[in-house]
Amino acid sequence: MKARQRLLRMINFVYSGFCRLLLFRLSAQRAHQLVLMQLGWLERWRLPVIMAGRLRAWLMPARAVEVGGAKLSARLILAAGLVKGRGFSSEDGALRAAGQGDAKFMPGWRMLPALVGPVEFGSFTRWPRLGNAGTTLWRQQATQSTQNRVGLRNPGARAAAAFLGARKERLPPDFGINIAVSPGLSELARQQREITESLQFFLAADLRPSWITLNISCPNTEDDPSGHQLEAGARALCTAFIAELRSRKLEIPLWVKVGPGLAATQYHMLMRIFAEVGVRAVIATNTLAKPSPSDPAMNAGVGGGALRASALRAVRELQIAKARLGCKVDIIGCGGVVDGESLHDYSRLGAVAMQYWSALVFRGPFAAALIESELDHHERSYAASHRERLAG
Repeated sequence: MKARQRLLRMINFVYSGFCRLLLFRLSAQRAHQLVLMQLGWLERWRLPVIMAGRLRAWLMPARAVEVGGAKLSARLILAAGLVKGRGFSSEDGALRAAGQGDAKFMPGWRMLPALVGPVEFGSFTRWPRLGNAGTTLWRQQATQSTQNRVGLRNPGARAAAAFLGARKERLPPDFGINIAVSPGLSELARQQREITESLQFFLAADLRPSWITLNISCPNTEDDPSGHQLEAGARALCTAFIAELRSRKLEIPLWVKVGPGLAATQYHMLMRIFAEVGVRAVIATNTLAKPSPSDPAMNAGVGGGALRASALRAVRELQIAKARLGCKVDIIGCGGVVDGESLHDYSRLGAVAMQYWSALVFRGPFAAALIESELDHHERSYAASHRERLAG
């Protein structure tokens, strides 16, 4: 235990210095591109993947936990947005690249699960998307936040399913797939058809993820689909997903990712719908739409520390609704989980697991192990402080 703590402190010190001296001297976008290139290069060989997995297992021993019907090795999950592949202008082009085994197609699909444990792949839309052009990534060191307007860049569900399906024997034991509604669709029936087709591609490729997430909030496109979080839209989309899974007699649990900044009544309504249709977990929340640093007329999604207050409020309201309904929908916190204290904040409000993304930028590839070790220290300090207050 002491050796593990010493190594974690050393890793934290080295990564912090690396960021100050090198990584953070690059733009967020350039650093992101370099990391993806390095991941794609490393996972071409088995040895780096094996070594990364063994080091992670020693730094953060598996703690079996059931979250939203999924059996996981850890309660900290890398959120969707990193392992999803590059964008394409056509489905034919994406399918060709997937079939050729292009190392640039989906960098990180092997290496990141080895480094961090549970990972959510995606978001994937029915059709490929090139995403937004120009600068689309920023970071804010003062608040340990990131901001992006990538615009759901991805190879499309069919090509992603083909790529992962051809490699299913090498996929990690616990991973999820995140499917998003394509921006720009206003007809509910077409939205249902597209997300169902996306799901069918992954299932037809014989992929059986630990969970599937339906993303009904994406603020970094030109069309934030807020209507999907209204009662009719949320019910229709979730029902279509679950009907497809049940028609195949599959027990893969459905999670749903919601946005921040909704009214309390809307969170309560969403929890009621999730309980009624059979959703097993709700992820609170996606990023928060704010003016982008390069063009205030354009929104970009903020994650990390600047999102935490909004995400915690969403978790609180969802927990209130859950208690009133007496339902079993799990709540997964997402937004500013960067250290032991923030993990404690979510746990205290009832979140049973957490997703993170910005922590990977500011804490490094072993962020989850660092956060878990800090939580143990924080909880001991919190308990001691609580006893002192009672004694006083």
